[in-house]
Amino acid sequence: MIMLPLFISGAEIAFIIFILVMVFGADKIPEIAKGLGKGMRTIKDATNDIKSEITNSAEKHLDDSGGKNIQKEIEEVKDDIENITGSIKRKL
Repeated sequence: MIMLPLFISGAEIAFIIFILVMVFGADKIPEIAKGLGKGMRTIKDATNDIKSEITNSAEKHLDDSGGKNIQKEIEEVKDDIENITGSIKRKL
């Protein structure tokens, strides 16, 4: 069973498939589905490539000396926040 995130019943899905067969013909539907699948795969691969590039770039910058300074600044901000929230917690 095909699970769609839309509110479409089985009868509506059957009607859509019927219309597709009438418009494109039974022999063209597998070609269309194959093309859509390839397109979706290309988009997914490109998204994964972008994510990995961003991750690699961020790790590279954190490994540099500038990254150590950023990490030190982050730790100082965390400590400041902990000091502020600690005094608030004690007052409550």
